[in-house]
Parts: sequence; C-alpha cells; structure tokens
Amino acid sequence: MSGERLRIVRGREWARPVRPARREVLSALPDPEQGRPPLLFVPGFGHGAWAFAEHWLEHTASRGFPAYALSLRGHGGSEPAPEASLRAYAHDVVQVAAELPRQAVLVGHGAGALVVAHALARYPARAGVLVAPVFGGWGTLGAALRRNPVGTLPAFWGGRLRLNQRQLFSPELPGTVARAHLARLGRAGRRAQWRLLFPGALEPAVGRPPVLVLGSPDDRVVPAAALTRTARRYGSAPLLFPGMGHDLMLDARWQEPVDAILDWLVKEPAPAVVPV
Repeated sequence: MSGERLRIVRGREWARPVRPARREVLSALPDPEQGRPPLLFVPGFGHGAWAFAEHWLEHTASRGFPAYALSLRGHGGSEPAPEASLRAYAHDVVQVAAELPRQAVLVGHGAGALVVAHALARYPARAGVLVAPVFGGWGTLGAALRRNPVGTLPAFWGGRLRLNQRQLFSPELPGTVARAHLARLGRAGRRAQWRLLFPGALEPAVGRPPVLVLGSPDDRVVPAAALTRTARRYGSAPLLFPGMGHDLMLDARWQEPVDAILDWLVKEPAPAVVPV
C-alpha cells in the first residue's frame, strides 16, 4: 500500500466517523459535455453555495467546465450544524467530490480555502484553488480586530463572526447589491471558528496536485503578507486582482478571477490519479 493511500485511510476516521448530514449542492453543466474536470466550489464561513451560484457557476459552465457549489453543513440550504468542526467541513467536501463523475478541482474561498486545504490531504484532486484564503492565526485575526473589532470580538467566545461591507466588497459594487449579499450571510460552527485561532499544521496534499492561490492586495480580511505566505506554502506567488474586496466571486469585477482560474486549468497539466 502506497504512502499516499496511507494518508487517506486514517484510524480516527474509522473509529470516530463524522456524522452524516444533508448537504446542499448547486450545479451548472456545460452543453455539450466536453470532458473537462468538474470544479467544486467551497464557500467560506457564513457563505453558502449561493455565493458561487450568483455568477461563477454559470460562467464556469459556459466555458465548458462542469461546476458545482457546496454549502457546508450549517450553511445555506444544508442541514443545521451549530457544533460542526473543521474536520466535518472537510468531510463534506471529500464526500461530495468523491461523488462527482471525474477527478475534481477543489476551489475554496476564505475560510473555505482552509477546508479545501484539509480536504486535499484526503482526496486526490485534479488541482486546488485557494481564493482569498483565510488560514487563521493571529496575523489574520489581528487585522480583522483592527478593521472590524465589533464584528470580530464575539467570535473569540463562540459568537458569530460578522464581516462588514467594506471588508467584503470594493466601492465599485452598488450598495444595494452589497447589502443584499450581507443579509444572506449565516454563521459557522463555534468549533470551526475556534480553529482559526489555532489552525495547526496541514498535511501534504494527496498526489501533490497543482495549487493556485489568488486574491486582492486590497482585501480587508486577508493581509497581503498572509496571501503571499499561503502561496509560498504551495511553491508559487499569488495571482493578484487589485481594487477588489474579499468576496471576489460577488464583487463588481467577478469575471476576472474566475476567468484566470479557468485559463490556468486549461494550461496546467493533470497530476497522476491516486487510487482510493
């Protein structure tokens, strides 16, 4: 049995399996089918699959890629789960990815990028994409406290993390649209939020798939230094979109980053498939 396989099959998963949960998955499929790898979009904490259904799903399908968006348990239209853990979120991603017709590209946004990073250690993805990744730690949380103390402090005691309009969107997005998006935000599980304080070490990705990191130097959630640090972890530099907010998939110039992701996938060679 290979070392890659040993990292997928873990004693803890067998001894203490994650409780099943009903998961919302939205999709948009190309017509005709072109045999390209499916993309599974994973939203950040407080967001649901709706955040990608707004623009990115249909646009991805229009370029020939099957597109799916998952609401993590406790988010969007998925089953309520106030005590969900980061491990449970990663389990959701792996389970949905394993049900797709072909080896998937995992795309995580915000704290959903941290979930995807954990899922990559359990699922042999075609590639990984980390959009404005929130990997936690005191640097990122310190920046959030400085910019939005009222919305950030409650999360330290298990309360809801509330991001504001200036943190998520650029001034280019009309205020009425931004407020409508804000009204749809929910909350993550307390245990998962606390993991942002102490994120711990990440295991290597199964099969060492290519990983793209992208974000904005004007993001008011993820400091530029944190974006660069995450990209270096995967041996690259971040792809930057100046003038955009944290929620790149909902901001005024939403098409630029998703086109960059799809262009990269067209050029990037596929890794070897690891049997599971």
